[in-house]
Amino acid sequence: MLEPNGPLPPEIYWRRRLLAIAVSVVVLALVVWLVVALTGGDDPETEPVAAESPSTSHTTTSAPDGSAEAASASGSSSDGRSDGGDDEESSSPASESSANSGSTTSSVSTSGAATSGAATAAAAGQCPDQSLAVRVTAGEANYRAGAEPDFTIVITNIGTTACERDLGAGLQQVLVYTLDGNQRLWANTDCFPEATADIRSLEPGDQAAFSVKWSGTTSEPGCEAPREPVGPGAYTVVGQLGGLRSSPEAFNITP
Repeated sequence: MLEPNGPLPPEIYWRRRLLAIAVSVVVLALVVWLVVALTGGDDPETEPVAAESPSTSHTTTSAPDGSAEAASASGSSSDGRSDGGDDEESSSPASESSANSGSTTSSVSTSGAATSGAATAAAAGQCPDQSLAVRVTAGEANYRAGAEPDFTIVITNIGTTACERDLGAGLQQVLVYTLDGNQRLWANTDCFPEATADIRSLEPGDQAAFSVKWSGTTSEPGCEAPREPVGPGAYTVVGQLGGLRSSPEAFNITP
């Protein structure tokens, strides 16, 4: 049945058949394209895919690791604000976490550096030097040669709050100088160093007074040099507590 029959040569019939098949294929393709074109806009699978795209993007930018916030903060540096301010703001969550795990040793750091000088002479938690005043007085204005002058050192809380301070004898110094203050002659801690603590609680205005006697001879730290009697003349006495020094008080040794 496939063999063409007719008065014409067989190749003519084959050509007609091939042409008919080609036309049928083209018509079928056009029909399929037309059907797809008419029904493609209402394809139920296309719309959900398009609708899911924004949702997926939103989930990514709001990830719990805070990357969206970091991106937003870094992007704001181009709006004309100073880079230093934006950098500080964008890094604040991380820096706070780091500070909490370490000290607050950094915020603490700046304020600690400012007060370290004032606290040098006082133990931690004790009265700072700036809240105390030191004064020393001689028992008499004139002493005879060979006598033992007596001095009183007074420590006063001039601050506005109560505090404590170690006033042990080893921390209190009474020093005798020549009248011009150029030569140190004696100190109570040279030959009798004392390490015993004496913690005193001082209310605002409270005073702590201590008396010291001087043998009238010279001394040096460690008390190794020979001690020589101090001759008649005018001298000054100075009181000291840690880094605090009193004003010099004059007295005389007479023949």
